[in-house]
Amino acid sequence: MLGTDVLDMLVSRLRRAQMDWIQIEEAQRAVCKQFGADFLASLPNAKIGLAISTSGQLPINGLRHPPTVGTSGWYIWCGESFSEAPDFFEPRCTHHFYDERHEVVRLLGLAPGWRFLLSGDYLDVWFDPTLLAV
Repeated sequence: MLGTDVLDMLVSRLRRAQMDWIQIEEAQRAVCKQFGADFLASLPNAKIGLAISTSGQLPINGLRHPPTVGTSGWYIWCGESFSEAPDFFEPRCTHHFYDERHEVVRLLGLAPGWRFLLSGDYLDVWFDPTLLAV
């Protein structure tokens, strides 16, 4: 049986995590409004395709296909090069990605068909209808 102190700590952590998700959604909705995009949440346990081998390079690129079961539809890579190799992207849970790439979190509410390019203070966001035809 858990003691009162432990329960209080767990409840506090859950409330803090819930607030974090509320703040994330608010930031994502603001970006969508700024660019005239529809909002579609990237669920915490959904998978993102992440090109881990490109980490640390600039710019950060992202595109969103329609989600499928268990995925968010997001594919994210860094740098100027993109590869069609089947192992270029590795699956990563959205909530882990949120912990690792704070600067991109606000963009992951953009609906399918949207892309972004982020490099320092520079941000470009645009709609690409070809991303919907997969």
